[in-house]
Amino acid sequence: MNPSAAGPRVLVVEDDPNLRLTLVDNLEEEGYAVEAASTLAEARAKWKATGFDVVVLDIMLPDGDGYSLCRELRQAGTSSRVLMLTARTLEDDAVRGFDAGADDYVAKPYRLRELLARIRVLARRGAASPPEEVLSFDRFRVDLASRRLLDASGQPLELTRTEFDLLVYLLRNAGKARTRDQILSSVWGEDTVVDAHTVDNFISNLRKKLEWNSASRFEIRSVRGVGYRMDLHG
Repeated sequence: MNPSAAGPRVLVVEDDPNLRLTLVDNLEEEGYAVEAASTLAEARAKWKATGFDVVVLDIMLPDGDGYSLCRELRQAGTSSRVLMLTARTLEDDAVRGFDAGADDYVAKPYRLRELLARIRVLARRGAASPPEEVLSFDRFRVDLASRRLLDASGQPLELTRTEFDLLVYLLRNAGKARTRDQILSSVWGEDTVVDAHTVDNFISNLRKKLEWNSASRFEIRSVRGVGYRMDLHG
C-alpha cells in the first residue's frame, strides 16, 4: 500500500502479474491507497486485516473463483464496494456476480479509463455514511445503520448489497413510478454502465426474497412503458 496515499482504500485481486501491477500503479497515481493479492487466500487475509472501500475482484483465480469471496464479504456485512473483473462475457456470469453481491461488473479486455471511472464511482458511493434510520413496511423493518432487513420475529433476511439499495430506493419513492434509467442512476450510480434490463432481474429476485403474495401489504408493480412503482397498503 502506498503509505502517502490518503484517498479511498482499494484491494486489487488479480492473478495476472502484468494486469495487477498496471492497475495498482494507475490507482496509486489517482491517489488511492492500494493493496494487491493474487489468490483468494491472500485476498481474504488482507481484507480481514484492513478494511477497503473498493475491492476489484477477478473471478478466475488459482485457488477458486471470486464469487465465493464476494459472498463472504457480503455475509460478513462489509461496506466494501465490489467490482467483478473477468474475461467472461456471458450474461449468466454477470447475473451470478450480481447475485453474489457485486456492485459492478467489467469484462476483459477493458478500457483502463473506463475501469478507473467505475472504481471512482464505487469509491464515492462506499464513502457515504449510511443514515441512522429505520424504514418499516408490511412485516419487515429495514435498518439502514446496520444495513439489515428484518422480519416480524427480528430475524435478518439475506439480501445482496444492490438488492438492499434497490429496496431502500423503492421504499423512499413509494407510490411514485420510476423508470429503469432513474433506478439505475440512483442505485447503481450515474456513471455505471449496466443494461437497463438488469433492473428487471433484481426486481424479480427482490419479490421472491420478500415472499410477495396477494395477501401482502405491499407490491412492486410493473408500470407499462415506464418501469416500476412500489405500493404500500395499510
